[in-house]
Amino acid sequence: MILRLLTLSLLILYPVAWFAPLMRAGLLPVFGLSEISVITGLQSLWGSDAVLALIVTFFAIFAPYLKTIGLALVQWNLLDARLKPVLHVLGKLAMADVFLIALYITLAKGIGLATIETAWGLYLFTGCILASLGLGMANTAQAFRKDISG
Repeated sequence: MILRLLTLSLLILYPVAWFAPLMRAGLLPVFGLSEISVITGLQSLWGSDAVLALIVTFFAIFAPYLKTIGLALVQWNLLDARLKPVLHVLGKLAMADVFLIALYITLAKGIGLATIETAWGLYLFTGCILASLGLGMANTAQAFRKDISG
């Protein structure tokens, strides 16, 4: 029951993480820093490159949320457990965006002209994805134990 409740809590935490500030960025520290969230980053990306925005939207929003919904449905026996490999792939795709954010922060810091500070939303977003990954593994282990025991 705890796994089910934790999975359902992610359905609330993901939207919070999408709007939470991931980082504060600015050209130089003197000019002040703007807060960037998943949503504001996607809004800006949609204005400049729709194809890339579509790809990032899938990785940042749809992949983790669909995986969490699917996992919850499997846990409540509303979806066939044979779809777990698909959910596993969605979880791996969701991790790709955290890697990309870390890469962008590293690149921007290396340039030296920009100031970037990580914000609490980055940790929340990363935590949601890692929790989803952990819950998926725990759910698989639980199903494996049930298969062995009878």
